[in-house]
Amino acid sequence: MAERILIVEDEEKLAGLLRDYLVQEGYEVSVLHRGDEVEPWVRTHPTDLVLLDLMLPGKSGLEVCNALRSSPDLSIIMVTARVDEVDRLLGLGLGADDYICKPFSPREVVARVKAVLRRAKRGAAPQESGLALDDSAFKAAIGGKDLGLTAIEYQLLKVLAAHPGRIYTRDQLIDAMYRDERVVSDRTVDSHIKKIRRKISAVQPEREVIHSLYGVGYKYEW
Repeated sequence: MAERILIVEDEEKLAGLLRDYLVQEGYEVSVLHRGDEVEPWVRTHPTDLVLLDLMLPGKSGLEVCNALRSSPDLSIIMVTARVDEVDRLLGLGLGADDYICKPFSPREVVARVKAVLRRAKRGAAPQESGLALDDSAFKAAIGGKDLGLTAIEYQLLKVLAAHPGRIYTRDQLIDAMYRDERVVSDRTVDSHIKKIRRKISAVQPEREVIHSLYGVGYKYEW
């Protein structure tokens, strides 16, 4: 049975474009254009994922997301037109499964939808990562194999791995990595992430565990 997706987007042309791409991937897709139509729809139509725009007529995406969070089997991807808005959304702790910033490519949306639904399928059973952290020696190992991280890389991986699936902005990661309030650029975080990924890949080549969210930040997920 095809997975069921609800697109909630007041830009009709954009909603139609996303629907066409998702239908092509085999999903069953419905579209609404108002926020106040979502809850009644979800109550009467089985839905696996809602692609939810932030700015909607009738009821905002924030209100809709809060209302839908009582449905544990429903995944939510929030869509916003402003990159800096994601920081506020994360701070509100909405519990959305992912965030996408406009403008985006429909292929990116399809990829995000696939990833969220894949996580939802395996989410009922916690995944054992085999990651072992040793604070006394700043050492991290996967499957007993030392990753050879620097102290900063260790701290960064520890922060991400402490809450699998949680999205961290670059600013949040900088604050966690550097307690002395030094000035550090976003590119420094990106550079450390790149090195950690390479070291993890050396011992676990078949799996990517640190995922980037364009314009937002990073999350750890086994």
